[in-house]
Amino acid sequence: MRTVIFDLDGTLADTSGDLIAAANVCFEEMGHAQRLDPVADALTAFHGGRAMLRLGLGRGTGRDGAAADEAQVDRWYPRLLTAYGAAIDVHTRLYPGAIEAVEALRASGHAVGICTNKPAGLAEDLLARLGVRGLFASLIGADSLPVRKPDPAPYVAAVEGAGGTVARSLLVGDTDTDRKTARAAGVPCVLVGFGPEGTAVSRLEPEAMIAHFDALPEVVARLLA
Repeated sequence: MRTVIFDLDGTLADTSGDLIAAANVCFEEMGHAQRLDPVADALTAFHGGRAMLRLGLGRGTGRDGAAADEAQVDRWYPRLLTAYGAAIDVHTRLYPGAIEAVEALRASGHAVGICTNKPAGLAEDLLARLGVRGLFASLIGADSLPVRKPDPAPYVAAVEGAGGTVARSLLVGDTDTDRKTARAAGVPCVLVGFGPEGTAVSRLEPEAMIAHFDALPEVVARLLA
């Protein structure tokens, strides 16, 4: 069975607003003003909770004039996850055409699944709240296995969990992590060009890029012919 595996954050859904809000809860509780902007810092949100904490605490930004304390990042990361889980779908929206593309792939005989670096429980909750969990035959999260993307093992687990084989599969994502995962698994990679980086992701040289999900079924048909 031909199989299409999707990343979640920044690929199927724009989750940046709720992720940044959760990080800002942490900064407020630290006694700081809000540190992250939902628009300007959207790209960092798609690199995970620790990346947002590092950014707000000053690593590589000059905001505080010093690198973030990793012990402080680790200490606040669980609080960020709790805050995020409590308000996981306030601002989050599926990208235009995402579900229509998934439904078209399913109708044409493809298996579909998700491989994300979001903790699996949060991913399950978000997809359920968005009303789309039933469309995906598998879901592998950051804590489903001892390793996470770009290690290929989570991707392989997502493909096999959906009933497919790696040799007839591809990954749809939005970041360098997804590109590296696909390369490690030896499969084609389709990157979306409508995230915070826009068409700049072309530098990663994916097998294909799409500007809208309307184009995905045709691209998949070509790459998995």
